[in-house]
Amino acid sequence: MPEEIDAAWALYADPETKRVAQESTRIEAEGYCQWTRVEEICQFARKMGFKKIGISTCISFVDQANTLSQILESHGFEVASVACKHGGIAKEEIGLEDCEKIRPGGHESMCNPVGQAELLNQAGCELNVVLGLCVGHDSLFFRHSEGLATTLVAKDRVLAHNPVGALNLAETYYSKVWGPERPEKPPNLPKQGRRKG
Repeated sequence: MPEEIDAAWALYADPETKRVAQESTRIEAEGYCQWTRVEEICQFARKMGFKKIGISTCISFVDQANTLSQILESHGFEVASVACKHGGIAKEEIGLEDCEKIRPGGHESMCNPVGQAELLNQAGCELNVVLGLCVGHDSLFFRHSEGLATTLVAKDRVLAHNPVGALNLAETYYSKVWGPERPEKPPNLPKQGRRKG
């Protein structure tokens, strides 16, 4: 593992990577157990000198996206936002059968995370905030976003968008999360390698 750690460490020589690492570490120290994630995003964007922030939202979070937009604007940022269903492209266009839709028998627009990323790229967004995109859709958004991207809300409809609840309660109420290869008791995590110097 030392070789892999050294190889990863070498990537911090890139000035942009180093700057993001520095500013995010400063945010961690300054706002530790004081700032909400919304505040951390504002402070990080300010420290990075960003002017334009994008919001990539699920349509279920349009009200929260509006509030977030107003908060960001109150801090002096320009904001662009786009909802997941923009374009109104039918799910059949990506090869889904009618029976694979949430409500078969009618039109359902697919989520369009690639389109969301492209629109925010064209708008010149330097930092994009993901607000409740579905699993996989968020992955595509991150892959296609040219600006840095961070998550404000991870969608989990069952746990009121608090997915860590399933981990905290994996031994009790949410034991259904375990697969057939469940260990006798949760394994201890290995100690993380640390770089010296």
